[in-house]
Amino acid sequence: MKSALIGFFSVLWAVSVHAQPESGKWRSELDIYWAKIDSAYSDTVHSPLPKEEREHFKGLERFPVDPMYRVKAQFRPAEGPVFGMKTSTEREPKYRSVGTLHFTLEGKDQVLTVYKNIDLSRLPDYVNYLFVPFTDLTSGEESYGGGRYLDLDGPLGEEVELDLNRAYNPYCAYGGHYSCPIPPAENQLEVAVRAGVLKYH
Repeated sequence: MKSALIGFFSVLWAVSVHAQPESGKWRSELDIYWAKIDSAYSDTVHSPLPKEEREHFKGLERFPVDPMYRVKAQFRPAEGPVFGMKTSTEREPKYRSVGTLHFTLEGKDQVLTVYKNIDLSRLPDYVNYLFVPFTDLTSGEESYGGGRYLDLDGPLGEEVELDLNRAYNPYCAYGGHYSCPIPPAENQLEVAVRAGVLKYH
């Protein structure tokens, strides 16, 4: 959840995506991923949850795990200009798009742009960190209205596994005075992604 502390894809030959079969290793890795996040949110000092809710926190509510949302996406590298990504405050951190991810979900071609945070990428631990913020048809209803995030490790190859079951909320979803990137309009998915974290409360 690197980005939370500041807080993929449609022409003729481009799409060749299939949902991956569920496997024990995949489920185990997914469980470990969420256990780490739940552990961080249980931290009574650094958790983004309201102070009065931290002591009794048991874990984030999530959609049921669904292998349909674990897809193979084709990555098309295309470096864009540096720009200020809008956030929930006046802050506009500098990002650059590094390419797009193309995949199919519910029989529909989808595209998500992948971004690199310019300042973060100067830090050794974040050199390969890539950020995919998005909204979908659940946003504001079943999931947080301000969208959700996915993290990727670069550099990306031609084919990328995109697991929407790992979609998490920005800290702003839990209240508090945070500055959270707002997913650009180009990353609005026209499908309901019923995977990942649910809207808080």
